[in-house]
Amino acid sequence: MLLRDGAVRAIAKTLTTPHDPSVGVVRGLRELLESAGAEPGEITELVHGTTLVANSLIERKGATTALITTRGFRDVLAMRREHRYDIYDLFLQLPEPLVPRRRRWEVTERVLADGTVEVPLKTDEVRRIARAARREKVESIAIVLLHSYRHPGHEQAIEEILLRELPGVPISTSYSVMPELGEYVRTSTTVANAYVRPLVDRYLDRLADEVRAIGIRAPIRLMLSTGGLASVDVGRRFPVRLCESGPAGGALSAAFFGSLSGERDLLAFDMGGTTAKACLIEGGRPLLAREQEVARVNRFAKESGLPLRVPVIDLIEIGAGGGSIAHVDQFGLPRVGPDSAGAEPGPASYGRGGIHPTVTDADLVLGYLDPRFFLGGQLQLDVAAAAEALRRFGAAQGLDHEAAAVAVQQVVDENMAGAARIHSIERGRDVRNFTLVATGGAGPVHAWSVARKLGLKRIVYPPGAGVASALGMLTAPPAFDFARSLPTALLSVDWTAVRAALRAMVEAGRRELGRAAHTTLAVDVRYRGQGEGITVELGPGLGRHPAQQVTEAFESGYVRLYGRKPPDVSIELLTWRVRVAGDAPGLRITGSRLAGPALKGKRRVWSNEKHAFVQASIWDRYRLSVTDVIEGPAIVEERESAVVIDVGGRGKVDGQGVLKVEVR
Repeated sequence: MLLRDGAVRAIAKTLTTPHDPSVGVVRGLRELLESAGAEPGEITELVHGTTLVANSLIERKGATTALITTRGFRDVLAMRREHRYDIYDLFLQLPEPLVPRRRRWEVTERVLADGTVEVPLKTDEVRRIARAARREKVESIAIVLLHSYRHPGHEQAIEEILLRELPGVPISTSYSVMPELGEYVRTSTTVANAYVRPLVDRYLDRLADEVRAIGIRAPIRLMLSTGGLASVDVGRRFPVRLCESGPAGGALSAAFFGSLSGERDLLAFDMGGTTAKACLIEGGRPLLAREQEVARVNRFAKESGLPLRVPVIDLIEIGAGGGSIAHVDQFGLPRVGPDSAGAEPGPASYGRGGIHPTVTDADLVLGYLDPRFFLGGQLQLDVAAAAEALRRFGAAQGLDHEAAAVAVQQVVDENMAGAARIHSIERGRDVRNFTLVATGGAGPVHAWSVARKLGLKRIVYPPGAGVASALGMLTAPPAFDFARSLPTALLSVDWTAVRAALRAMVEAGRRELGRAAHTTLAVDVRYRGQGEGITVELGPGLGRHPAQQVTEAFESGYVRLYGRKPPDVSIELLTWRVRVAGDAPGLRITGSRLAGPALKGKRRVWSNEKHAFVQASIWDRYRLSVTDVIEGPAIVEERESAVVIDVGGRGKVDGQGVLKVEVR
């Protein structure tokens, strides 16, 4: 997506190139420049998001990594948190640690929970480890010592020795990646950072070279999982913070267009080619989480993956994407995903060798997609191939190809609605009070059905939904998040030390951004005896009565989540969090309407409301005016997606080209 003078001037979308994502990026840049009639030298800033980190963790395609840890803590990665995601499964599967036991090396040292050094570091052991790393041809090293968030000196000393002994080998220390309590999750996060660091470093080098080769000299900014922008240097040092880089853009886009439409409490629904994700947005801001989980063995089961304690927009994977494959399980029931046809060979209807039925094939057979207008006509879809793939899928259940397509759609939509409902309940929100914002190439196709199942009354369809993540990145401010654990009882807090730690984090953030910035303060708090705390926001900083400020914020947040607070239980503070952010760039959406009638004709499509095929009106989104009223059943087509409005829906576009639909 190309901006000029704060307004969108050109949009391009191209197929992913899994063998080298930079190839697809550069191809898209060339198409953008050509369609906008712009010269490479005119580009002043390039914003980039990627799923490279998440994919490399899922596919185990990272570097040969070693872990250095305190003696006696070698097996923390294997022991995990002792949580069982299925307590009745005697053969429970868990993800293998990213570092095998033979490359998990111990050093003699010990720091106590208050930061006191009980056993000094034996540096000669570090040099022996360096020699072992050379023999093992280690490409990246993670250093995670006990309680280093209180006393990082030993980790710093090890890092200095290894930088001399192993030049060129990147070192990830837990005091810089995640200086928080929680031994397993701190180890998991730091190891993941080390595991993907060489891969990301090579990719960013290659991307920069390719971008310069076409004449673009602008700086590259990277989208972080929090929805903030950071420099390439930050991405190289902390690649684990890029894990939800792409999906974060979709949430920002939903917040932006929701605000344009006067809606600030939103359920962002982003359904792409591989997965669908949801995010709650309150007051125009996506909710944030302090931890995420990747590479799950059981896709929707918490504690079945690798936890990463890095700040992230609170996204939940709620279902499949357009390329997800439909199959029959061992009980003869239809299932969709998690396997995907990807971009190569793609769904059966792509005509590129794919033979398995996918969600896109079902959408085509149900009439939601025009086979001649997919990606604006760049790709002709094969209806017969889609029907044949679905016929084979439905044969075991006694279904013809159309009934099989309905089954695929119903399974996907029900799964997504159920996951979104649970996601909101777990956060103490009633999803029925929210407005759905549909983005992603497949999001507008399935949004109506999902909204109906959730009991939502309004749906917002931004223009260019298939490239919404890219637009969301253009609304993002430069930002970085810091955290530091200082666990103590509220009545015993050394507020002077806390203020000093907060100042240090703010100053580091301003150095990172290289400009004036705003700060937001939060702290993790719990009642004594609880295992986990909740994160409560405290505004721009601590006031004159910080203990009272923390207590009021915590009790309010606790009651909102759990309905009541326990009497006479003391409060404990765990981790202080600081977000340092610059100003968001100004972005204007200018409505541009093509001449000619917006109504294109009629087409046979499936109606979930009527449980039958009906004749739906087909509209050209680029020719819609503010006076047009779209009554369902209808399909509104654009290059990157298609909006499905079923019987009972009524839609209109506003001056910015945002389509708003009332679900009656």
